[in-house]
Amino acid sequence: MGMSDKIEAFINELLKNETEEWLQIQRNELASVFGCVPSQINYVISTRFNPEHGYVVESKRGGGGYLKIKRIEYSDGLIAEAIRSAGDTLDERTARTQLDNLTRRGALDERTAAVIMSGISDASLDIEQSARDKIRARIFKNMLAATEKY
Repeated sequence: MGMSDKIEAFINELLKNETEEWLQIQRNELASVFGCVPSQINYVISTRFNPEHGYVVESKRGGGGYLKIKRIEYSDGLIAEAIRSAGDTLDERTARTQLDNLTRRGALDERTAAVIMSGISDASLDIEQSARDKIRARIFKNMLAATEKY
């Protein structure tokens, strides 16, 4: 079992035993437990505790920095499926289609879909196309994850 797997298993065990809504951990303390650098913790969090995997993460960097992790309990599978299917890149047309589908099926209200679309439109993301689609995908997934009650 590699270091990342060990860190993931440890965090999952903490989440399982947590009685609060959010698990809060210190990045530096966790790194010292595993004898690794804090960037290894960041890697595990970003690749294994993200909206695609059903988690919301809040992070504060710096000396008193912390990570707060919460498992998202989706009321239905529509939003979870949209997050998973978004992939690493997402063009504006596909995003609009996904939001229209979520609205039509009752997973999002029209106002929420409009707010998300305004944040991920080409007009809002005035950068080079390949970077735009990567950033759009990240924003889209995080905004969808935030629509769930947590």
